Amino acid sequence: MKAIRVQQTGGPEVMELAEVPTPQPKPAEAVVKVSVAGVNSIDGHFRDGSLRTPLPFIPGQEGAGVVTAVGAQAKAVKVGDRVAWSGALGSYAEYMAASAESLVPVPPTLADQQAAAAMMHGLTAHYLVNDAHKLKAGETALVHAAAGGVGLLLVQMARLIGARVIGTASSEEKARLAREAGAEEVIVFTRQDFEAEVKRLTRAKGVDVVYDGVGKATFEKNLNVMRLRGMLVLYGMSSGRVPPVDPAKLSEKGSLYMARTTLAHFTATREELLARTSSLFGMIAEGKLKVRIAKIYPLAEAPQAHRDMEARKLAGKLLLIP
Repeated sequence: MKAIRVQQTGGPEVMELAEVPTPQPKPAEAVVKVSVAGVNSIDGHFRDGSLRTPLPFIPGQEGAGVVTAVGAQAKAVKVGDRVAWSGALGSYAEYMAASAESLVPVPPTLADQQAAAAMMHGLTAHYLVNDAHKLKAGETALVHAAAGGVGLLLVQMARLIGARVIGTASSEEKARLAREAGAEEVIVFTRQDFEAEVKRLTRAKGVDVVYDGVGKATFEKNLNVMRLRGMLVLYGMSSGRVPPVDPAKLSEKGSLYMARTTLAHFTATREELLARTSSLFGMIAEGKLKVRIAKIYPLAEAPQAHRDMEARKLAGKLLLIP
């Protein structure tokens, strides 16, 4: 089968299209013919070595397709099932093997591209507003990168709950997309100071919660824009890791709360995974949630997809078609 292979870590150029053996399922696994794979920032972290996995490897953590084989102990799916997944390495390929328990059914009302585009970003947005900080109607949330893959879905979910959303974006075009998704105000951080703007927009009270996948570049100012006992949820590090924090600083800034979350801990059981994906897919099928697909590439163009992702010029989801 054809797959993208990484034999040494580095820039997008280290990804090469190669012929590799088609995987066979272990006892608790299933093999899926991949119809579409999602491109995510975590793929770049594995590719450049900032997150480690044994070499060589096939990148990609997310996708959708059809089950073609199951191991003897795999009970969660059967051959012919349409499924989607996130967190299973090896998705940039024509076939991939994953734990059967990690595969979720795709309803007939959803296309494979919608399902794949929604998995990692949609499930992240879902746990952020429902669990990491249970957002309530009337609260104000600051959403960084509001026109990004997670951001656009997060803004929509927050508005469905009845919260006020202040977003940040890097350009006027991205600001427009965030407003269309439901953000009441959007700060273009390349020409406005988001700390000053948030204070102005909240009349110096601050926001109830900050949802931040940016990390290093926004961290210090985040602490200055939250209300007393406000919550900072860090779910990514696109600008780099946050430096060590003295907990006393949280006290000094207003007895703030801070969490560093990851999707795997909010889909830790199959029951939770199924409940979360069912809710997510239901919102999409009912038209309450719109998944924006920015660009679709053939598998061989995975290096260009990574260049485009890291340039942050495209708003929405990037997908690969094997």
